[in-house]
Amino acid sequence: MRPRARLLPDGQRLHLQHGPSDLIVWVEGDRDQAYRAAAKRFETIIAEIVEELPDLRAMLSPLTKRPNGTVARRMHDACLPLTDVGYVTRMAAVAGSIADEVLAAMTQSANITRAYVNNGGDIALYLTPGTSFKTSIQAHDGGELGRIEVADKDRIGGIATSGRHGRSLSLGIADSVTVLASSAAEADVAATLIANAVDLPGHPSITRRAACDIDENSDLGELPVTVSCGVLSAEDCERALARGLNRATSFQALGRIASAGLFLHGRSVTTGAHAFSFQQEIQHVPA
Repeated sequence: MRPRARLLPDGQRLHLQHGPSDLIVWVEGDRDQAYRAAAKRFETIIAEIVEELPDLRAMLSPLTKRPNGTVARRMHDACLPLTDVGYVTRMAAVAGSIADEVLAAMTQSANITRAYVNNGGDIALYLTPGTSFKTSIQAHDGGELGRIEVADKDRIGGIATSGRHGRSLSLGIADSVTVLASSAAEADVAATLIANAVDLPGHPSITRRAACDIDENSDLGELPVTVSCGVLSAEDCERALARGLNRATSFQALGRIASAGLFLHGRSVTTGAHAFSFQQEIQHVPA
């Protein structure tokens, strides 16, 4: 199937689709020029990634050779600083890297004041001085968990969400983890790794299977991924969230992320960033 580009019925947003990549693009400014640049760049992105796909699916280490493709290099550069936390491949940043690349094509080709590229929930964001962006945090059942509001001064270039209900398989049990970072690629890999850390190893309510048994093409191979998570006590949730929060705060201390919000079974915890606001029914779990 060839890449497809079409303007959505509202006449404001562009839809780009090719294989697993499904992007919604919005621009404030020279929209026509920006959308032409986005569509043109998107035409070859998936083909470029496929050329190096076996290497990109392999476990990353500090000795791994940097790939050739532009998007693949975005994936590599976002993941490499986080290899010390455990198993990670460059595919952990693929959605965010694609979003970053399409956004870069627009900002380099058109005069725009605000823009976003939403690749299945992983968002590359562009804000000029005096502008801001608001979005909601959605639960897997469609409900709203909370909201995010950032301004240009916050220097947030990416928002990403991961967890066991997302498009990708997860090693952890988080319902979702949302991360704000300087790029979508960095937010993407960080959200994946923080969601993996929200876990209760050996807990009887959690069912796992080898990733390759669920998806033979998974970059996680034979690692056990979560397929279901039953009833957990309040104490269980607090312990699991504390594990994830520990990883999130370590990433924040390293400057890899700006902030994170973690959600599990109606409870939440954050790194304390002002950008997050939760619905009243979501309880805050102290770190």
